Amino acid sequence: MAKVKLKTNRSARKRFKVTATGKIKRWKSGGSHYNTKKAPSRKRRLRKATYVGKNVEDHIKDLLCV
Repeated sequence: MAKVKLKTNRSARKRFKVTATGKIKRWKSGGSHYNTKKAPSRKRRLRKATYVGKNVEDHIKDLLCV
């Protein structure tokens, strides 16, 4: 009998991207609204992506079925 295929978590698929080296890229939160009170340097930092920490990387990979 064939095994059941694992389904990718759809919300995780929209939020994370696996790079060629196997790291997981994420985008920073808090940059979409209430921006008038935020400093320009903070808004620039929020535009850039970053990587998921090592402590949750395995959990995210399970959600993405990697």
